[in-house]
Amino acid sequence: MAERTLASELQILAMGSIAGGTIFLGLPIGRLKKASVSLRSFLNALAIGILIFLVWDVLAHGYVPLDTALGRLHDHEGGLGPVLGYATLFIGGITVGLLSLVYYENWLRSKNSTNAASSPKQLSLLIASGIGLHNFGEGLAIGASASKGAIGLATVLVIGFALHNATEGFGIVAPLASESVRPSWNFLFWMGVIGGGPTFLGTLIGTQFTNDALSTVFLSLAAGSILYVVVQLLGVAQRGGLRVILGWGLVAGLAAGFITDMVVTAGGA
Repeated sequence: MAERTLASELQILAMGSIAGGTIFLGLPIGRLKKASVSLRSFLNALAIGILIFLVWDVLAHGYVPLDTALGRLHDHEGGLGPVLGYATLFIGGITVGLLSLVYYENWLRSKNSTNAASSPKQLSLLIASGIGLHNFGEGLAIGASASKGAIGLATVLVIGFALHNATEGFGIVAPLASESVRPSWNFLFWMGVIGGGPTFLGTLIGTQFTNDALSTVFLSLAAGSILYVVVQLLGVAQRGGLRVILGWGLVAGLAAGFITDMVVTAGGA
């Protein structure tokens, strides 16, 4: 590990803060007044497209350690233990991430309390939580790269992840477009903290240590939770009709995800 000074430590943590902080850029759109049906449908579809990309992204990265272990087993360079271990973490994480939200939603509905959050706010909270798990993994990558002295790579990661998080802010507030009462700035702030804050936390931990097992756990948890939210948002889209707008929103969301990911890939990440 490269020797680091206090200044370089602060620089790395500032990079993590920037990467996660851009999620706040997309949140104010949640306070739009009297959004039209078409705009609400487009925002919902845009969120679905972004989240579908994130499911693909986290599954692809989370599967890498398992794929590596399988390759080593095939080449007779490793045993069956690592394969079973990573497979358990990968599949178990997806299961916990998905089913925990299923049971959580059922528990909220069983309470039937007037103080319970409205359905759109619940969806926003679930989206922010899933994105937060994903961004923790991104923070680990930033911290690990910077701690090894690869500041150039870490900088490219920050730029790419910052662009990612800016689009993720739209995903969080998309369900709120159907609200008759605009969400408060306080609510939007905490959604940003839940969604973007883990990037900073992951960077902090990544500068000290990181391993494939930890990354697999958080990425698979994120995939399961985001997948559940995608299903919920698709239900909203189906009820709203407007299939042409749904199609264009999905394409725009997927394009936003892949284009920003190209920035990271261009840096050799």
